[in-house]
Amino acid sequence: MHFSKAPRWTRRHALWLMAGAIAGSGLHACAKPAASPSGASSTSSQGTMSVSFGIAPWIGFTPLHIAIEKGFYKALGLDMNVKVFDTNAQTFPAFVAGQVDGFGPTTSEAMLLAAKGVDLKIVMVEDNSLGADVLLARNSIQSIKDLKGERIAVEVGGLGHFFLLQILAEAGLTDSDVKLVNTPPDAAATAFQTGKINIAYSYSPFSGKAIAAQTDGRVIYSSKQMPTAIVDVFVFSTKFAQANPKAVAAFVEGTFKGAEFLKTNRKEGVEIAAKQFKIKPEELDQQLQGIRIPDVATNVAMLGNPSSKDYLLPSLTKLAEFLRAQKQIQTLPDPSKLLDAQYVRALMQAKQATHMQ
Repeated sequence: MHFSKAPRWTRRHALWLMAGAIAGSGLHACAKPAASPSGASSTSSQGTMSVSFGIAPWIGFTPLHIAIEKGFYKALGLDMNVKVFDTNAQTFPAFVAGQVDGFGPTTSEAMLLAAKGVDLKIVMVEDNSLGADVLLARNSIQSIKDLKGERIAVEVGGLGHFFLLQILAEAGLTDSDVKLVNTPPDAAATAFQTGKINIAYSYSPFSGKAIAAQTDGRVIYSSKQMPTAIVDVFVFSTKFAQANPKAVAAFVEGTFKGAEFLKTNRKEGVEIAAKQFKIKPEELDQQLQGIRIPDVATNVAMLGNPSSKDYLLPSLTKLAEFLRAQKQIQTLPDPSKLLDAQYVRALMQAKQATHMQ
């Protein structure tokens, strides 16, 4: 499996780029079939289920790489044909054209696709930001309420913008109460570090470097305080999922096996994925600390439990409204129709039954 670029938190580009990618051309140009560890063909053998899955450089795919390397999918009778793209935006046209059965977008990307009429199901939560995304501020700024009237560096229309709006809302503020300075996350961190701006949204590793180099500054708010704001998910086309429910179930189970292996065999798991990402294991290990890879029970809560604080529906609804306000979509999709908890729920029930025996 080959990545052309190291996964330095590269997935959170401005959402308007994604809209263009849906209608873009060059569907074949950026996809590279990824060989399995044994070098097997992506064509499933007789009696074996097959899934074509698109991925891009992102550490949230660590369990997937582990599952492939350790043969977890194969043991479940699933032939994983993984196609690697340079960026997540490039998976959009491939998914829309049916060249891949599934991929791993952010919730915002999934909502954008749904608003464009793409029929899909969110079958599993890949990861969620747990401290990786932050709002940096000078030490003199005591609370979020103190942001009123201030200039804030953030990529307008991006996930950071959506995150910022929710932070402001908690303090009774809106974007009209502040002055947004359209700045990419890496440049925003640099501007904060050099003293050109007093408040900035960014994420690891950019934010960490800025704080380390700037004594007058701290993290005033992080995604750890709002765990459903920035979430990556695994989706499949509704057509594929309905026709191949066992294949989707095997994908979900195999990926969880990869996540469980990472938890119980951290060193080996990190080494396996680091090879695919072409970075040092210690670097990946550090980056993984900024996200949470939810277990089966947490997935059930996020996808199918309205009483849970982790339930994604409220966040997805706000996200859809944000996308429309930013004129990235015209019609509001029904987020409840995207969430499909049947696979994670069935897996949890199977695990509970096994423990009772």
